[in-house]
Amino acid sequence: MVMPGGPDSSAPFAIAPDDLRQLAEHDARHRTFTGGAGPLTALDTGGDGERGTVLMVAGYTGSKEDFAPLLRPLCAAGHRVVALDQRGQFESPGPDDPARYTVAELAADLVAVGRELRIGSDRPVHLLGHSFGGLVSRAAVLADRTVFASLTLLGSGPSRLVGPRAELLDHLSPLLDAGGVPLVQQTLEHLAMTDPKAQEVPAPTRAFLDRRFLANSAAGLRGMADAMTTEPDRVAELAGSGVPVLVAHGVADDAWTPAAQADMARRLGARYEVIPGSIHSPAIENPARTLEVLQEFWAAVAARADGSRGASVSL
Repeated sequence: MVMPGGPDSSAPFAIAPDDLRQLAEHDARHRTFTGGAGPLTALDTGGDGERGTVLMVAGYTGSKEDFAPLLRPLCAAGHRVVALDQRGQFESPGPDDPARYTVAELAADLVAVGRELRIGSDRPVHLLGHSFGGLVSRAAVLADRTVFASLTLLGSGPSRLVGPRAELLDHLSPLLDAGGVPLVQQTLEHLAMTDPKAQEVPAPTRAFLDRRFLANSAAGLRGMADAMTTEPDRVAELAGSGVPVLVAHGVADDAWTPAAQADMARRLGARYEVIPGSIHSPAIENPARTLEVLQEFWAAVAARADGSRGASVSL
């Protein structure tokens, strides 16, 4: 399934037309973690993670595969990477009650996974949330500021989603009532095919995206949509947490606007990066630059943690 874009889908992607995106080759293995409502499925590169562990959290209707192009190179650079399906997404089962998909409950899952990743290791755990996953990741950091060494908000915003994508979500509940997840998938597929960028997705990847979407929990689609369109502005809380933050987004992001994300970064005093050749999914659309941005940020976090005799390090 390919979510249709917003008003600006003109940015040329920094990938070849036949790039398989979510189907990029990697060496990560499937594993499960214990969440508050059942097992959570992840791709785990394993290894010592001498530079730390990175926990990556997918957005609405997304999955761990949205980070596939990053897994092998980050592992080769010394990071252990764990990419997670949130409850109700793709290969992570979820409860049948939409009320169990609040930002707070989803964030508690991330805290539990983060704590598990820290067992027996003194290396840092960095948290990255894409889109709606960024709202959940922010809440996880605020719920327990001792678990994560840094937070990356990738294509995420300061508060609830507004604009064309939010308007699209308004039609979700009636579609679910009328025909369940299959009708939603069919409707969004028809809309997506009016988007030139969606038409460029290779056939094998489109087949995977359709299969992934159909695996979503109907309750999860309802609950997460409600959570994403009602989330309050918690930027001031995050700014006061002391956790280093990176705000990064595609140059033509069509979910939270680039202006909104730039303002959020300013309010946070966060490192801020605009990733060219991408819209709302830089990890898929421009993985090379996304990798550079992430590694530069985590290196700066490590340098600050080391102290360098108290010298100031710009994040």
